Amino acid sequence: MDTLLSLANGFSVALEPSKLLFCLIGVFLGTAVGVLPGIGPALTVALLLPVTFKLDPAGSLIMFAGIYYGGMYGGSTTAILLNAPGESASLATALEGSKMAKAGRGGPALATAAIGSFVAGLIATIGLAFLAPWLVEIAVKFGPWDYFALMIVAFVTVSATFGDSPLRGLTSLFLGMLLGLVGIDKLTGQARLTFGVPELLNGIEVTTLAVGLFAVGEALYVASKRWREPEEIIPIKGSLWMTKQDWKRSWAPWLRGTAFGFPIGAARRQGADREAEGSAAQPGRPGTLPVLLGHPERALDRD
Repeated sequence: MDTLLSLANGFSVALEPSKLLFCLIGVFLGTAVGVLPGIGPALTVALLLPVTFKLDPAGSLIMFAGIYYGGMYGGSTTAILLNAPGESASLATALEGSKMAKAGRGGPALATAAIGSFVAGLIATIGLAFLAPWLVEIAVKFGPWDYFALMIVAFVTVSATFGDSPLRGLTSLFLGMLLGLVGIDKLTGQARLTFGVPELLNGIEVTTLAVGLFAVGEALYVASKRWREPEEIIPIKGSLWMTKQDWKRSWAPWLRGTAFGFPIGAARRQGADREAEGSAAQPGRPGTLPVLLGHPERALDRD
């Protein structure tokens, strides 16, 4: 009963016209900054922190939430249209969304990512409001063995994401583990695989690596075609909005991704990139409905 009263009080504050305006401004600013590759939602909030100095606490928190969600969606925008994920959680979106954009279906891909993020965020927020006391008790009990099991699940989903090529999945897995060893050992304090380079003592950031693999590779590919082939403008095929088939095929992955990401996100030190890897591997092979290359139900960005 106390939870319902607290929620009612919170809604009465959040639904004020001024607070809704702060939310709208936060989403707009977060999306505008989040589309820049390499700038994730956390850095977006830090950059826009001075904007909230003159606001009341409730307005500041609401604007921060809008900036965060806008930054998350901004990363999926560049992942779909430019094949350059704004942060590591958009990797799964880039795998399928960029194919749809190249096939002239960038509009449905953007709509799928936006609506999927909204559905997952809404369900997760409601679930957190009611289950927070129990989730906290479970999260603090996570030990090294539990995190080890979660990492094993993440490793398995990497191979599943690559579909028919287990060798590619295992190769990328071991390369990722090798890059993850770079830096200072947290147990001994000794430098590992830094080769005397001070800049490597802090390790290799996942966001930097993702932007380098996707954005730089895409830029070099486009530059190599500039003088060999005439510039081609990809025509829009079909509707800019999602079709009935897209809606029908997307509901199950939206709910499945939410069910997969919510408990993992409640665990300590687990970022959105692991949730995105798992949710991308969950749908398995695409269905038999004819689509143009990429599959919209997999172009989801789990926030």
